[in-house]
Amino acid sequence: MSVAVVPSIPADLYRSRLSRLAGRAADAGIAAVMVAVGPDLEYLTGYRAMPLERLTMLVVGAGEATLIVPRLERSAARAGVIPELTIRTWEETESPHRVAASLVPAGGEAARVAVSEQLWAFHLLRIQEALPNAAFQMLTPILRELRMRKDPPEVELLRLAARAADRVVEQIAAGRLVGRTETDVAREVRDRLVAEGHDSGDFAIVASGPNSASPHHEASERVIQAGEPIVLDIGGRLGGYASDTTRTLWVTGGDPARGPDPDFRRLFDVLQAAQDEATGAVRPGIACERIDTVARGIIDAGGFGPNFIHRTGHGIGLEVHEEPYVVSGSDTALEPGMAFSVEPGIYLEGRYGARIEDIVVCGPNGPIVLNETSRDLRVVDG
Repeated sequence: MSVAVVPSIPADLYRSRLSRLAGRAADAGIAAVMVAVGPDLEYLTGYRAMPLERLTMLVVGAGEATLIVPRLERSAARAGVIPELTIRTWEETESPHRVAASLVPAGGEAARVAVSEQLWAFHLLRIQEALPNAAFQMLTPILRELRMRKDPPEVELLRLAARAADRVVEQIAAGRLVGRTETDVAREVRDRLVAEGHDSGDFAIVASGPNSASPHHEASERVIQAGEPIVLDIGGRLGGYASDTTRTLWVTGGDPARGPDPDFRRLFDVLQAAQDEATGAVRPGIACERIDTVARGIIDAGGFGPNFIHRTGHGIGLEVHEEPYVVSGSDTALEPGMAFSVEPGIYLEGRYGARIEDIVVCGPNGPIVLNETSRDLRVVDG
């Protein structure tokens, strides 16, 4: 086990984020923004609040930021945010939705209010009742612009998470696999992610044999056999930031005659070329859909076009899946600091499949690949 010291996001960065949010909202003519519990709140304040029926909400208006919390959550909130952030508590007999409404400048009359996308309808409808003349809209366009470009401390946390997941891939590939169930291996993956420094092991796709043709296969009681592939897609969170990597193994059970058949090797060669070329195409100014086009073009030319059934990648940060999305139709231009997966896959239903996934950061001159394990087909005894 090799666990690095996990850095934290500095307080000055949270202050900068709140300031940038307030400035962009004001430029857009928005009187107030309301940010619910979830990754948006954590991004802006550092507070990883519990998702409760009691309202917790950040309200930013007229340059002032106030965190509304139930009185019983005050201590946790105070410990989780920058010292100067105003905290407004509410009592059990009070309406937190009216408290939130009262923080909208000028009483909220005909005001434009932007809300985060994870605000529960239960809360939104009551806030709208308290602000009957306000016009509500999504905050997403502003927040996505802030969150897509990772700050250097975020990139470092993503790097540490990726390297920890890499170590787990190596450990699983070096261990016993044949004769074990997928769920047993998945349990080991989660345990090892935590042992390697993750806050949590959130997912472990262990897809063996014909199950490897299902991209989001849930680990099952199927027993892993010699002479078949395993798609190993794992991840969790370290310091709040996500890891997500996929490698494809082939287990022989110690018998060289049970190695990959020629069809699988050809499939994998096409896949590896697609993943490599798509990664190499990453640079500032390139549209996200171009990365998808590069990967898809190689797989199409290899004769497996219909067997690549998902997008090439997704953004990653406080969430495993977030903006930007690497998919046809996404004209978002890459910028330095954007972080995302590059993960083409080929799946022959009922037979087998393969996927290779790295987390990539768009650097000033090209791709910065955070994962370091070999992208070759890993043939192991298992």
